[in-house]
Amino acid sequence: MFDLSRRRFLAAAAATTGVSYGSRNSCAGPRNEKIKIGQIGTGHAHASSVFTALRRVTDDFEVVGVVENDPRRRQALGDNFQDVKLISEEQFFNTPGVQAAVVETEVQDLLPTARRCIDAGLHIHLDKPAGENLIDFKNLLDEVGRRNLHIQMGYIYRYHSAFQFCYRAVEEGWLGDLFELHAVMSKKINQTSRNFLSRFAGGSMFEIGCHVIDAMVRLMGRPHKTTPYARQTHSDQDPLVDNQLAVFDYPRAIASVRSSLVEVEGFQRRQFTVCGENGTFDLRPLGGETFRLALEQPRDSYHAGYQEVTVPAGPGIFDRAFQDMAAVIRDEKGNDYPLDHELAVHETVLRASGYDVD
Repeated sequence: MFDLSRRRFLAAAAATTGVSYGSRNSCAGPRNEKIKIGQIGTGHAHASSVFTALRRVTDDFEVVGVVENDPRRRQALGDNFQDVKLISEEQFFNTPGVQAAVVETEVQDLLPTARRCIDAGLHIHLDKPAGENLIDFKNLLDEVGRRNLHIQMGYIYRYHSAFQFCYRAVEEGWLGDLFELHAVMSKKINQTSRNFLSRFAGGSMFEIGCHVIDAMVRLMGRPHKTTPYARQTHSDQDPLVDNQLAVFDYPRAIASVRSSLVEVEGFQRRQFTVCGENGTFDLRPLGGETFRLALEQPRDSYHAGYQEVTVPAGPGIFDRAFQDMAAVIRDEKGNDYPLDHELAVHETVLRASGYDVD
């Protein structure tokens, strides 16, 4: 069972970490003024999809240009970047009226680039994962809070319609006290990708398991204890940790996340299941809008017992993310993911990936 509310979780996280942040809001001018924004980096796996979404949210944003500091990547930019203005980082920071940045570099460059953006006074969309060192990320969050800026992390299920349904169902008490959460986030990658990801000790959990850990922390808060298990399927050819399980202890609940990089058709078995005393939410495969919902008592238009539910897809997940980012920057809404949450998520990701954060 699990009965820790979102508000109580944030207070607990602040007490545990010794850090307390407000939900932050910052002024950005009238609703009809577009927010000037640019993207730094194209090396992240999400870079192209993120930029495609950014170019669609034209009611909210004006894209001033793209920065790519790597000359080889600049020459190899794909069609999505062909008709945009390529500018230097200095030109971007000195663009009159620029307010925000999208950070899509390779993982090892994410935090240093984000820090330069924050030091320049910019709100940021920062892709995941937030580095291999908790202190570096905490220092970034400290500066974000001190400057009253907005940071949005690029976890892909925050604005997914089925996950939004799950968040609402849990927060409104449809499922009752939670006692179990289980997620699977796997795929199969080729040797080139294995060689690339081998540079990170956190393996599959660090690379893709982080997405469902973010959703878990939103629903259940920071776990009291995290126990990681890791295996190397092909230790004779590379050091990649490609088969992982993490177990998360809560006072009245147990959660688990599995993540591997060797599963055939792994995308089809990705799943996110949340069980409470009054109901269950079961989404598989992830990415779709159809899930199974079990309720002990009817809720809204949903009957008791198991039923299949399909929710509208709506705009893409990154479109929604940028729309939410614009609303927070303009003070039209509060931040659903305060800095306490971001710190708790990254600490949990690192522990689940086998990093020593103590």
